[in-house]
Amino acid sequence: MNRAVGGATFRRGLMRGMGVLALAVSLFGCAGSGSYVVLVPSPDGSVGKVIVRGDKGEQLLDRSGQAADLDGRTVRASVDPQRLDRDFGEAIAAKPPLPLHRLLYFSTGTTLTAESETLLQAIVQEVNLRRSAEVSIIGHTDTLYTTEYNEKLALKRAARVAELLKGLGLRANSIEVDSHGKRNLLIQTPDNTYEPRNRRVEVSIR
Repeated sequence: MNRAVGGATFRRGLMRGMGVLALAVSLFGCAGSGSYVVLVPSPDGSVGKVIVRGDKGEQLLDRSGQAADLDGRTVRASVDPQRLDRDFGEAIAAKPPLPLHRLLYFSTGTTLTAESETLLQAIVQEVNLRRSAEVSIIGHTDTLYTTEYNEKLALKRAARVAELLKGLGLRANSIEVDSHGKRNLLIQTPDNTYEPRNRRVEVSIR
């Protein structure tokens, strides 16, 4: 994904797009000497592309650490780490963590597999490490039985996971519990097919 940056309407900031994390600073309140954009890896390690377009030219940043003057005049291969910390330390520290998604599987009914049960404490830790978190818990089934039965079963699975997480000390701003029944299969199968990978709950942390 490309992003064009022009004009300096902020002093220090963080700009995020899909696969793109860029930092921009205008040290004098307007684009000019000392004002620049630097491309840094996203929290997942990916590096996107940013186009810096100003009244002096246009520069493409596509490698981690590359920087360009905000007026588009020049591009630098890298920024000194000390300067990066000085200019953007607060913005980097304040950036929100990426959403997380975890899948928990069921052996039968509302009984988690042994492997999935061991993941519960890790999920609680991931949520509680965040300053604030919203948790979505969605239950799913395979295609055995009727649509109505599976809607109810998937909701029971989601509610069971929510109960277990709360019992382990989960702290979240909100917890949303929902059922998709057999509507959103992870593995596409015909009706009346037993598929363990579809017997799951998806926990999303934002």
